[in-house]
Amino acid sequence: MGDAMRKRIATLPSSWLPFADIGTTDVPFSRFLRLSLFQISVGMVQTLFIGTLNRVMIVELGVPASLVAIFIAIPLLVAPFRALIGFESDNHRSVLGWRRVPYLWFGTLLQFGGLAIMPFALLVMQDSVYSYGHLVGIGASGLAFALAGGGAHTIQTAGLALAGDLATPEKRPRVVALMYVMLLVGTVLAAFLFGAALRDYEPIKLIQVIQSCAALTVVISFVSLWKQEARSAEFTEWKKGERRPIFMESWLRFVDSGPVVKLLTAVFFGFMAFNLQDVLLEPYGGEVLGLSVSETTSLTGIMAIGAVLSFVLGARLMERGWDPIRVSLVGVGVGVVAFALVTLSSYQSLPGVFRIGAFGIGFGEALFGLGTLSYAMGLRDEKAQGMALGAWGAVFATGEGLALAFSGVIKDGVAAMIARGTFPSYGMPKVVPYDVVYLLEIAILVLTAVALVPLLARKAVDPARAQPSFGMAEYLG
Repeated sequence: MGDAMRKRIATLPSSWLPFADIGTTDVPFSRFLRLSLFQISVGMVQTLFIGTLNRVMIVELGVPASLVAIFIAIPLLVAPFRALIGFESDNHRSVLGWRRVPYLWFGTLLQFGGLAIMPFALLVMQDSVYSYGHLVGIGASGLAFALAGGGAHTIQTAGLALAGDLATPEKRPRVVALMYVMLLVGTVLAAFLFGAALRDYEPIKLIQVIQSCAALTVVISFVSLWKQEARSAEFTEWKKGERRPIFMESWLRFVDSGPVVKLLTAVFFGFMAFNLQDVLLEPYGGEVLGLSVSETTSLTGIMAIGAVLSFVLGARLMERGWDPIRVSLVGVGVGVVAFALVTLSSYQSLPGVFRIGAFGIGFGEALFGLGTLSYAMGLRDEKAQGMALGAWGAVFATGEGLALAFSGVIKDGVAAMIARGTFPSYGMPKVVPYDVVYLLEIAILVLTAVALVPLLARKAVDPARAQPSFGMAEYLG
């Protein structure tokens, strides 16, 4: 039965399988799929930080919310260095003839180390305030978040660059799209598994969950990277007296033209706009629309479905000759409509409209990211592949992180002004603080569109690389 099933699967046309046509004779699809497992590890850490530990630390461990916010924001300090990580992996030389693998393993060790010490650091922090144990716990927790977050950034930057190295130019964007779909898969799977494991919270369960993540990090990285990067004599160690590339010189060459600066500006504003709602959407549904916990939890799945379907539309549009920037502009437009629907849903208490808005947010953000990433991959030659992906990732993570940090501050600040009578509430003191954030997101998306429009006239992107097929359009029809 097993052999028969395998034969049937083998005879399926590639159009039935997502991304199946990215494989080549030298690098089959199965190899790309195995490499993409590193994104499972990164998605697992993201879910652990934002979806699990923030709640456990505040509710079960009694850690102040402000301290939790600082811990979660610590990995953002590493995000701006992703361009440097990509540059170093572009130019790294080792006696083993590897460029990307040393950075991937170093990132794995950082992530493993951070996760290994994290549960004990968090539990020690429960000691009485200002005690020796409490202070040690705070310091160790900060170190754990920095190590795990820095490791995840390093793994993702070098891993995406390695995927770009293995792919042919015309299929490279599709390969990167597969990587981000796997990131989404890892995030969703981790959310379900962590939720089930910590349903009845106990300190020992927290230790088991986090240290299981640490062990899985090593296992997944080993499986993902096994025999992926071929050893090459071209990447032997730098000889004595040989001039090495300097990051600042390479960076200045990378941004010496207008499109790079305009693109990175748009990426920063776009992801900031889309992510200001990240920590507010579920509270909005519960506090304003009266949705239950299970109903607000389902919003994550709704947004994920929107994100996956956006790959279908992005593939269709690019295959028909659409410029990637135009695809990004469509995502921005969808985002504006989505935030407007979320805002309007409160006035007539329309949870259905609210869910449509949440779907649109996931759809628009993924479409925006898909277009800008495709454009970024065609900006420079293959020798700067790591820097291009690192720069895009650095700006993306920084914009997303600042949005997470500011959204709660803005909402609470407006609520405080309403309580003091210095800000109009229009008879809806619970709704207005949220709506101010959503209207701000619409305004920032308009600025994003302004930054993107000039790029439509540019010819900086190789058409063969700028208009890829992502293998999802054929999959769904």
